[in-house]
Amino acid sequence: MLFALLCTDKPGGLQLRLDTRPDHLAYLDDLNARGILKIAGPFLGADGKPTGSLVIVKTETLEEAKAIAAADPYAKAGLFSNVEIKAYNWVFNNPEA
Repeated sequence: MLFALLCTDKPGGLQLRLDTRPDHLAYLDDLNARGILKIAGPFLGADGKPTGSLVIVKTETLEEAKAIAAADPYAKAGLFSNVEIKAYNWVFNNPEA
């Protein structure tokens, strides 16, 4: 099952995001190598700077998706003001369909 992790950065979190980015990317690389990560990237504000993240993962349960979200270095560093997790159905341009 796919889950979308919709993560919103805290105001003024850009420097924390930049400082934590190498660990975050290593975490995503590991998820990708294990076949869990499907899509990831930042949301951008009007100024073109990151304001949050979209991460889509493939897990068996919502609880597993929650654990993945909580283990993200960005989340551990306190970057996010909110993380919403929703079941997701990838209909168009899904390479696995």
